[in-house]
Amino acid sequence: MRNERGPLFSVRGLRKVFQGPLDSEGIEALSGIDLDLIEGECTLIAGANGSGKTVLMRILAGLINPSEGEILFRGTVLNSDSKLLRRSVGLMFQDADAQILGETVEEDIRFGPENLKLPEVEIKARLEEVLFSLGLSDKRDYSGRRLSGGEKRRLVAAGVLAMGCETIIMDEPFANLEFPGVTQVLKIISDLKQNGKTVIILTHELEKVLAFADRLLILSEGKIRDSGKPEEVLNRLDPAWGVRDPRRSYRNAEDCTWL
Repeated sequence: MRNERGPLFSVRGLRKVFQGPLDSEGIEALSGIDLDLIEGECTLIAGANGSGKTVLMRILAGLINPSEGEILFRGTVLNSDSKLLRRSVGLMFQDADAQILGETVEEDIRFGPENLKLPEVEIKARLEEVLFSLGLSDKRDYSGRRLSGGEKRRLVAAGVLAMGCETIIMDEPFANLEFPGVTQVLKIISDLKQNGKTVIILTHELEKVLAFADRLLILSEGKIRDSGKPEEVLNRLDPAWGVRDPRRSYRNAEDCTWL
């Protein structure tokens, strides 16, 4: 049962300050962050632009270090040179083009597993599996950069899954997508949930994806303002946090999806 699983990430006293010009105090992007992200759950982290969502994602993924605080991944303390995350946590950035490195779809998917130095037979098996599961088999020889927005996000997801990542962090996955692209991304999220993956989605577009969430966390001005079951958090929503209650246009949280 998912509810019986322990924390994937445990964060305590997290703070991040970016240094400013000389003689300035710097910019505090995150402050006093305490949270547990449960393995196997879909967690939405919502907040307006500048709330600290992307900074939090980059810290969790090991791309930048916090100024203060402690992060545990499956009970083990992460440090600046930790390699625990490489095969476990995959990122989908807001700009999918920034993650497309291969000349073709197949080359792009191969990039991660090859860098992990996996055996060729395993790489081929993973390649065929993700091509099929994400509906990209007929695009394997296409240039990744010539795909549609939704297809590019599917390609990024394929590369992450081919590396064997059990946790997927998505930063504003619906940015700049028309309806067909949004539905393609939502299908990815649905499939990840059904396959027991841990999904962490950073977004301000709750009306598109709230129905998939096990937990909703509100981030504002670098601080966690509320966290819990989506309906309960929305019932306590403060307009000052910069997050709109999507239920204004739907009957309840379970209806908040474009899929």
